[in-house]
Amino acid sequence: MSTSILPKPLIALLLIVLPVLAWSWHEPADRLTWWLEAMPVVLALPLLLATGRRFPLTPLLYGVISIHMVFLLVGAHYTYAQTPVEFWLKDLLALERNPYDRLGHFLQGATPALLARELFVRLAIVRGRGWQQFLAIAVALAFSAFYELLEWGAAVAYGAEAEHFLAMQGDIWDTQWDMATALIAAISILPLSDRLHRRQISTLTVQSDPAAPPSR
Repeated sequence: MSTSILPKPLIALLLIVLPVLAWSWHEPADRLTWWLEAMPVVLALPLLLATGRRFPLTPLLYGVISIHMVFLLVGAHYTYAQTPVEFWLKDLLALERNPYDRLGHFLQGATPALLARELFVRLAIVRGRGWQQFLAIAVALAFSAFYELLEWGAAVAYGAEAEHFLAMQGDIWDTQWDMATALIAAISILPLSDRLHRRQISTLTVQSDPAAPPSR
């Protein structure tokens, strides 16, 4: 694969995410919450650009990352508890809380799981599909737990100012639900995407090294 230009899926990601980033930054509901929610996007974009030429990701993973970034930026703009479209879903399903936060944690489980599997396979870190799947799920759950620790740290550091970032909406089991949602997402996304993901990984492997054996 040529290292002189960015891969098309990454260019598509930038064309989608950068306008949303600009919109999200403009007059958010709470500036501190914006930084806390949007920070993963702010940190990930330069990393994707830095690695995009020499180590491009699969189109599937770029697509999921794009969705996740847009989701984070919308939540950063409105705050997760006040995202307008989810009030419609809350009323439709007769829920007690705005479910945007739950959907965000679903993506928080799916994205790390796919990224972990891709790295395990392409870098030959883990051999055997069973171990790849198991450890990818473990990575996703570990990331979710780490994020909950970050939320706890923000609560300690900023007190009531971090309320919108926590998005607990009065649920004392919010932390447990968040991690369970991420776990369910990881367990679901890996088998559902297995054939497509591995085929795309094999395509990237062949493009970068035509003599390389197919990815397993």
